[in-house]
Amino acid sequence: MAASKTASDDLHDCGQVVLVLQGGGALGAYQAGVYQALHEGGVEPDWVIGTSIGAINASLIAGNAPEDRLARLQAFWGRINRGFLAESLHALPFGGPILANAVTMAAGVGGFFRPNPWAWAGLNMPLGAEQAGFYSTHELAGTLTELIDFNLLNLGAPRVTVGAANVSTSEMRYFDSRTSSLTLSHVMASGALPPAFPAVRIEGELYWDGGILSNTPVEAVFDDIPRRNSLVFAVHIWNPNGDEPDTLWKVFSRQKDLQYASRAKTHIRRQRELHRLRHIIAELAKRLPEEAQRDNLVSEMAAFGCLTRMHVVRLLAPPAVGDDHTKDIDFSTTTVGSRWEAGYEETRRALARRPWDEPFDPLEGFILHESASAGEMMAAE
Repeated sequence: MAASKTASDDLHDCGQVVLVLQGGGALGAYQAGVYQALHEGGVEPDWVIGTSIGAINASLIAGNAPEDRLARLQAFWGRINRGFLAESLHALPFGGPILANAVTMAAGVGGFFRPNPWAWAGLNMPLGAEQAGFYSTHELAGTLTELIDFNLLNLGAPRVTVGAANVSTSEMRYFDSRTSSLTLSHVMASGALPPAFPAVRIEGELYWDGGILSNTPVEAVFDDIPRRNSLVFAVHIWNPNGDEPDTLWKVFSRQKDLQYASRAKTHIRRQRELHRLRHIIAELAKRLPEEAQRDNLVSEMAAFGCLTRMHVVRLLAPPAVGDDHTKDIDFSTTTVGSRWEAGYEETRRALARRPWDEPFDPLEGFILHESASAGEMMAAE
């Protein structure tokens, strides 16, 4: 008798399962909730891609055995804390979060980053390229060394990719466990957001946080060679839609959302067009006479066609009460917990709804499925 299919086998009927994680500091707690829902649903990704905090979460997932992954995520998010003073201020009814985030900026976050005293000696103080930042991330290095098994991370099950920006050439670089061994330096480089954190040197080149060039690393899936049928959970933690800001405080917040949403809608439109064209080319090539198909030039042009299909489930984190432009450093226990719970519940709803099983146009190579919160945001445009 054939063994019954698991939830993971069922989803893999769509191809490889890919989890794509944006950068966004404390907002990354939403991503951890997404993974928890997948894990409890019996779904483990074949490929995890991340930038900045997304790279950290991706490495915590890929760098541990499946039965340990959720516990390691919980350990990381439980360890990085702002201390008693910031937590106490956060609970104040008026201006508490603002005061708490100010303390975070002054004192740092335990297990993550601490102020670099030399940075306050003057903006022209020669610190060295690998120390030029307002904060030190030595504590983060220690935290990740303890929680990630880099031997497991490089086994390729799941494959892991982290994005970083080359400081000298302004080029986006995706470091991939399929083609090279990833180290702590690769993860740290992906999260080295300037001017807060210093650059990280890899193979003689300096790298900053990939989010300053492309904070939505889903492009790594679409540009992968060879392309494969995929079910992609694209986790967006910056809001691409929002109200018109009517105060400078709201301008700061909206500007940050626009910057780090990283042209997500443009990427989606472009990829839908490209995948449809690839399907059309493949269909047209099949209709040519056999003699024409044997022509070298025709074969070369037909190679641009592709019948792979991408089901993309976009999970969009909802705003938390009181969010402002400092929300990415709000590591308070309450807010981290609420973001984690939001990611968990939204993903459970998506798994229950199974939008990838719904009918679709066979010429489409890219089928976008909006989560409930993402659909509401899109409708508000």
